[in-house]
Amino acid sequence: MQDQNQDNGLEEILKEDIWGSVKEFLDAGFHYGEGEHSIHITVGLLLLLTLALVLTSFFLKWSRKLFTRKMEQEDKLKFISIFKFIKYVVYVVVILLTMSAAGINVTVILTASAALFVGLGLALQELFQDIIGGVFIIVDKSLRVGDIVEVNGKVGKVFEIKLRTTRALTRDDKVIIIPNHKFISDIIYNYTQNHKTTREKVNVGVAYGSDITLVTQLLEGIVNEQKGILKNPKPFVLFEDFGDSALLFSINFYINDSFGDPRIKSAIRYAIDAKFRSNQITIPFPQRDVHLFQHKPTSKE
Repeated sequence: MQDQNQDNGLEEILKEDIWGSVKEFLDAGFHYGEGEHSIHITVGLLLLLTLALVLTSFFLKWSRKLFTRKMEQEDKLKFISIFKFIKYVVYVVVILLTMSAAGINVTVILTASAALFVGLGLALQELFQDIIGGVFIIVDKSLRVGDIVEVNGKVGKVFEIKLRTTRALTRDDKVIIIPNHKFISDIIYNYTQNHKTTREKVNVGVAYGSDITLVTQLLEGIVNEQKGILKNPKPFVLFEDFGDSALLFSINFYINDSFGDPRIKSAIRYAIDAKFRSNQITIPFPQRDVHLFQHKPTSKE
């Protein structure tokens, strides 16, 4: 009986020693500050933060799968982009709550970092604008992959929409990266927001005295024979104005590929030049008549 009590005592002493060693290891770290404003960063706190972040990561992944399981692929990609921004906010909140639960005065950290947060806020102001713009684009669907937009005189076809930037391919096969805040602060032309069909036109001038009926017939025939132009709505010709050196016409037509319209317009101009030459219709160039009036003869010394 006495031996059993001794064994139990030894086990308790051994447990106390082990627990004491573990507690000493968990309490190891460094201290910052004094008094109420002191912050204790220990091994135990770091382990607790790691465990909290791992559990939060599993929870976020499970939540994302739960919300996106019945979504279409396009909507799923948009939700994932927004979810990335939410994930960072959740991580920050979890870190602050964990530190508060561990006995650390979080207000001290926030107060000490106030100046840093203000500086970061000013420096990253445009970044936050881009993120907010990306959220608006994704939520209200004001921009989609495949849309043709014009930004600062550049026309591009959107192929990727991210939380901060939108990427588009220009007509000369160059990638243009557009900050998302442009879509909420600037005027952006979206050629295909409502539908894929757009109306385009080619301008041409003919010499005064030309047969305008023949000109109209030739222009209508050219555009009706051109590939890539829709038959419905029907193309039409407008007599635009009497210019300084020419009668101004425009041939208007509809296409469903606004991204490739420069090639279509180029083909129409080739055809106009050939048709007008064969029908003796002149495309004039600007010219001026200069009249010199001499009031008195010049004298020579």
